[in-house]
Amino acid sequence: MMVGIAGTPGTGKTSVGDVLARRGHRVVRVAETIAPFVVAEEDGVREVDEEAWAAAFVPVDGYVEGGLAHFLPCDRLVILRCRPDVLRRRLEARGYPAAKVAENVEAEALDVVLCEAFDLHPPESLLEIETTARSAEETADLVEAFVAGRLAPSCGTFDFSGNLTGSP
Repeated sequence: MMVGIAGTPGTGKTSVGDVLARRGHRVVRVAETIAPFVVAEEDGVREVDEEAWAAAFVPVDGYVEGGLAHFLPCDRLVILRCRPDVLRRRLEARGYPAAKVAENVEAEALDVVLCEAFDLHPPESLLEIETTARSAEETADLVEAFVAGRLAPSCGTFDFSGNLTGSP
């Protein structure tokens, strides 16, 4: 079974992937598979031909972690979410350019990853997890429960649209 872990940058995908890997799960990092499909790069931000990448991606039995995982034909997909004001602080702490911070905060507030996921995945295969105040270990527990069928699918339950400016 291939399980995607997707979300806006800063929502905790890599941290959750690290926990799952430490627990013995196979975790494939999207960032390590996209190099042949990068069509442009500016300020350290890579633009990827998502369709070509997804078409060439060889399915795995395990987890695929990264911001583009929702473009893959995953059996299950987990979308990590974070309150935009907290996401802003996380991205600024990473040194993201101001324009990229604003773009990602807006994308999170407008459910961009979830909307893109709906185009490719049925709702019964999706789980959104809010990571704002949840540890990577707690989030990984929920991911494992979802994959094992102990946690029901759930999506479209977070509304961050009132937080478009990134303020609390």
